[in-house]
Amino acid sequence: MKTKANVIADLGLPLIYRVETDQAPVCAAPDICLGAANRTVVTSLAGFQKEAFVASAGGGATWRMVSDEGKNLNGNDAAPPPLGFLAVGMIASYMTEITALAEIRGVEIRDLKLKLDNYYSMTGSMPRKTMVGGALPVELTVEIDCSLQGSALTQFLMDAVTASPLNGLLRGQLDSLFRLARNGSEIAPADKARPDLALLPEVMSDDPGLGVVPCGDVLLSPIGPSPSAASVGSKASGAYSVKDAKGTLIHVGTSAVYRADGVKEIRQQLYAPNGTEWRFLSDETAANGGQGKAPDAQAYVAAGIGFCFMTQFGILIDVHKLDVARYQILQDMHFSLGGASGRTGRAGDAAAVETHVHLTTTEADPVAQELLFLAEQSCFLHALCRQELKAKLHLKSALVT
Repeated sequence: MKTKANVIADLGLPLIYRVETDQAPVCAAPDICLGAANRTVVTSLAGFQKEAFVASAGGGATWRMVSDEGKNLNGNDAAPPPLGFLAVGMIASYMTEITALAEIRGVEIRDLKLKLDNYYSMTGSMPRKTMVGGALPVELTVEIDCSLQGSALTQFLMDAVTASPLNGLLRGQLDSLFRLARNGSEIAPADKARPDLALLPEVMSDDPGLGVVPCGDVLLSPIGPSPSAASVGSKASGAYSVKDAKGTLIHVGTSAVYRADGVKEIRQQLYAPNGTEWRFLSDETAANGGQGKAPDAQAYVAAGIGFCFMTQFGILIDVHKLDVARYQILQDMHFSLGGASGRTGRAGDAAAVETHVHLTTTEADPVAQELLFLAEQSCFLHALCRQELKAKLHLKSALVT
C-alpha cells in the first residue's frame, strides 16, 4: 500500500482524548453480562489510519483513539500500531491486579515495574490468500521490592496474573463472532455468524473533534525510535512482508510504572519490525464507573483488537485491488471483573469478541464474505483470542530502594 494522506496529523487533535458521552458517535454500550463490557466503533480514515471510539458500560468514559502503521507497511507512523494498544492494555491489567491483590493480602509493595513481551507469528501470503496470523505466549517480567520473597512471591504474582480479565482471552480459546453488512444490507458471513446476534447499524460522523474533554495530561505521545530487536535479545528477526511471511515473528514490548498520582505510565516499543516508541497513560477509575484520567486497560485492549482487524481489511483491499470506499466495525467485548480489583476472588474471564462489519463497496456479496474470512484468518489479535496461551512469568531480583 502506498502511503496515504496523513489525516491524523491534519486534524491536529490529541491522539487520545475523552469524549463527552452525549456527543460521542458511538451506540450505547452493551448490557453487562460478565461484570464489565464495552462497545468500540472503528472507522477507516485513510491508508492504515483508523479512528476508534470506545464506550464503557456502567456509566464509564468514552475515549477516542487513533492508530496507524509504520514505515514497514508504508504507513505515516502518526500513531501507534494496533498491537501496541493491546500490549498496553494487557500490562495495565496485570499491574492493576498485582497492586489490588497486595492490598487484599496485606503485602507491602515498595517499588514495582513490569515488562511485557508479546510475540506474533505470520505464515503464508496475502496475495495467495493463505496468510494466517498467530499469537505466542506472553512473557511478563516483574521487578518488585515487597514484603514477600521466594515461592510465596512467585505464587502471589501467578495469582494476580490469573485474576486479570485478560486471562479469559488468553486461556478461553474463544472463536470470534460476526455479522456482516454490504451497502447497508446484511449478508451471511458464512460459518462465523451468531444467530441471536442482531446486526448493529453503521455509525456515521463527519465532525472531527466532537465533544473533546480538555485534559491536563498528554495521554499518548511519541518518544523516539524503539531499540532494535538485536539489542534487546529478541527472538524475532527478519523483514515483515505481507507477500511472503515465511514464519516471520513480530515482537512488541511494553514497560509500566506508577506515577505518584496512581496513573500508570507505559512505554510501548516495536522491536521487530523496528518502529517508534510511544508513551501511554492508563487509569482504572473509568473501569469502576468513573470518568478516569486516561483509558483503562480494557479500553486499550478493545481498541487494539478492533484496530488490528481493520488493518487486515486495509491490506487485503489494497493487495487484491478491491473497490471498497468505506469500512467500519462495531465491536462488543465482555469481561469479568478482576479477581483482585473487582474483589471476586476468581480467575479473570472473557466472552468471545462480537464484531459487526459494514462495507461500502461495488464488489459482490461473495467477495465481501471472503474479505471478512481472510481478515479474521490473518488478524493477530483474533488469533490471540482463539488460541490457548499462557503467560510466562519471570521474576527479577528485588529493586533497591
